[in-house]
Amino acid sequence: MTAPDQISGLLGEKDQKRLIRLSRRGAVGPTAIYYAGVTAPIISASMSVMMRNATEMAGLSPYWQWFLSALVAAFAGISWYLIFIRWSYRSPVDVFGASPLETEISVMDEYLKVRRGGIETRVDWASVAAVKSGRGFTSVQIQGADALIIPDEWFNKDKQARRNFVERLKQKAGV
Repeated sequence: MTAPDQISGLLGEKDQKRLIRLSRRGAVGPTAIYYAGVTAPIISASMSVMMRNATEMAGLSPYWQWFLSALVAAFAGISWYLIFIRWSYRSPVDVFGASPLETEISVMDEYLKVRRGGIETRVDWASVAAVKSGRGFTSVQIQGADALIIPDEWFNKDKQARRNFVERLKQKAGV
């Protein structure tokens, strides 16, 4: 057994945003879309009834009652849907908590070990789908789990150490 390659550091706000973008498959989850889709027609129908009653009391002809009711209902439904979707976005504080925890990533012979705060996760090498180096960071895509981010700043400007770590990571993962 060889000695593990190990790197650790704190994820900055920029890194947290990168991690969120990598982890999400879409911008909004299916539950939020479901509830937005269920509630928008209810809001729309309610506005339609309210508008129809108001235009009827104002003495407008049946054509204008239905036309204005439909128009207001459509705008209300669309507006509610868009507002609900916007509310469903999560901020980095929601995902990572108020105080950042140090993350430690170790390349072991048998697995990839990730420790963040008091939680340690072991990832079998067969589950590592991709290791990609981007501008300022390296991402590790894991099947069935969220991605990992390794910011270049964790290597204290030592490009060779970063290169060696990423190469060993790719070698062990077989990617």
